[in-house]
Amino acid sequence: MSNRFEHGGELGDPLSVAVAQRDKDTMTMVKEAIRRKQVLLAFQPIVQTRHPERPAFYEGLVRVLDRTGRVIPAREFIDVAENSETGRALDCLSIEMGLDALASQPNLRLAINMSARSIGYPRWKETLMRGLAADSTVAERLILEITERSAMVMPDLVSVFMTDMQSYGISFALDDFGAGYTAFRYLKDFYFDMVKIDGEFIRGVSTNTDNQILTQALVSVARHFDMYTVAEYVENYEDAEYLASIGVDCMQGHYFGAATIDPPFDTRQGNLKTG
Repeated sequence: MSNRFEHGGELGDPLSVAVAQRDKDTMTMVKEAIRRKQVLLAFQPIVQTRHPERPAFYEGLVRVLDRTGRVIPAREFIDVAENSETGRALDCLSIEMGLDALASQPNLRLAINMSARSIGYPRWKETLMRGLAADSTVAERLILEITERSAMVMPDLVSVFMTDMQSYGISFALDDFGAGYTAFRYLKDFYFDMVKIDGEFIRGVSTNTDNQILTQALVSVARHFDMYTVAEYVENYEDAEYLASIGVDCMQGHYFGAATIDPPFDTRQGNLKTG
């Protein structure tokens, strides 16, 4: 008799079962955090290469609190949640908290992550438009980040949405640029304002000649399309110096500051943290 653990049988192999259970537990944790309003943003500075002493803008990164009060970063749950209704709820909360931060801090410029799947989600769009209507200065200080993977799944929808929102003054960043999903022919149609070069190319770039060639190529492509470049995951002085030497416009990473839920400005997200 055939073993049911073989060839994706009825029960599946032990590893698949373990992964499925982990994903189920992750989704349960995130859903409970949303229900309890234990969702918040952590803010990480992005600096201009020529003036690294002060942030050019911040990225608002979604976090959830588990039942023990631990802050759980997005990398622990976003891949599991992104394609589901839970992912849409997280995007709605992220844009709501980001708009609140912008409204309360008139000198703040902020990037907020979103999935292309949220473009057609009524609640997300309503939240965005309500924030834009409440404060006429918000749009020009808001940057929406869309991952390369998400954008390339539905390029026509993303392109139309971007054109519409850019008419309000919103900027767009292509996140994880170069991560392996890029269809370069789409770049001329998207009109992203900036691209964020994937950290896989940035870590150790000062000594890794392969990453140097690839990063230079990505910078060259971005420059051709008049897009600002942001290098992600800059962790040390040597990498920062190299990136400056090849003309990267902005940098982000622990060398300049880690993401924190207690940034050097008041974001009024206390109610979201405590429910």
